[in-house]
Amino acid sequence: MLDESLLDAPDALADADRNGLLRGAAEAGARVRTALRHTAEAGIAGLAPEGRPRAVLIAGSGAAATGVADLITALTTNAAPVTRLRPTGVAAAAGALRWALPGWAGPVDLLLIATTDGSEPGLALLAEQAYRRGCTVVAVAPRQSPLSEVVGGTHGLMVPMATAPNGQYGQNGSYGQNGSDEWYEPEETPVAGPGPLWALLVPLLALLDRVGLVTAPAETLQLVADRLDLTAERCGPAIATYSNPAKTLAAELADSLPLVWTEGPVAAPAGRRFAAVLAELTGRPALAAELPEALPAHSALLAGHFAGGAADPDDFFRDRVEEAQAWRARVVLLRDRPAGGLTAAPAARELALGHDTAISELEPEEGSELEALAELVAVTDFATVYLALAGAAPA
Repeated sequence: MLDESLLDAPDALADADRNGLLRGAAEAGARVRTALRHTAEAGIAGLAPEGRPRAVLIAGSGAAATGVADLITALTTNAAPVTRLRPTGVAAAAGALRWALPGWAGPVDLLLIATTDGSEPGLALLAEQAYRRGCTVVAVAPRQSPLSEVVGGTHGLMVPMATAPNGQYGQNGSYGQNGSDEWYEPEETPVAGPGPLWALLVPLLALLDRVGLVTAPAETLQLVADRLDLTAERCGPAIATYSNPAKTLAAELADSLPLVWTEGPVAAPAGRRFAAVLAELTGRPALAAELPEALPAHSALLAGHFAGGAADPDDFFRDRVEEAQAWRARVVLLRDRPAGGLTAAPAARELALGHDTAISELEPEEGSELEALAELVAVTDFATVYLALAGAAPA
């Protein structure tokens, strides 16, 4: 059950937010700016590549790295094939994970490594393997981590991950200075929080802009930071639910099974991230699918046990005080296409409402593709945090 009264009690939200999730969401714009500074200091803006890589390989661990790989795959479109190297191992622990290059990888390929940890031996071994094969290696990881020492020496280009502006405690409980004006420690769990995604993504986008695979100059990434700041103002804990899109979405998703339907190239990875972060931070299952394929894929859910009209009308007056509330499907439509373009949104609305299923819609303001992505991710991140804090799941 969602405690909706908590949504409009900023002090109570702050008390419940033991992991700093709201702060992480609010600081996303600052993370982008810090990441841009680290990118410039690493010399990425001055790179003069001789041509595009044949293929881009991406490796990393954790929810943030998975989101980065998904977003880069969507943003590069057909400029070059992108392959995510999935880890193997007996457990999801830094020491147990291993990555392997495909047999065809060589000097004309680019390996990107993204991690909020940096202590994974498997990633260090991967970087060494790629170096021996002649691949170009670029990594984003915490400063002074074991991976940064391996890659930043002779094996490739290392960009320090942007930490929270005010620093934060690390996984081992220590707190120390890294020799610059920032504090360094690995990201505290849960790493599905809003901050790490942008800290890892921005340097890689700047690199891919230099090699001609995406359009992400520094000016556009500054606009992304501005859009994140504006969205944080609209979605912050001090803004009442009736005018706060993130709190409104969180309230609408109470006791619901979210069916996240997306339309457009950047809405698709934003929707998949929303579903993944909902599961990790709130313990709430969610299903994501792209339009128009989502309509046949989820139509049975709208007509079955989770349908909005599935309740027995003769059962209305039965006492349910001691019973758990039955979940009902709710469609969340994320779009990043102009409303006047070719769209499956009317068919989606018709299918949902035809089965008495409520629908929530998010469409970003005008701007670049990356700005649209930033707004969709920011609103859904805030909504997830509010569900985690005001719901039954621990934050």
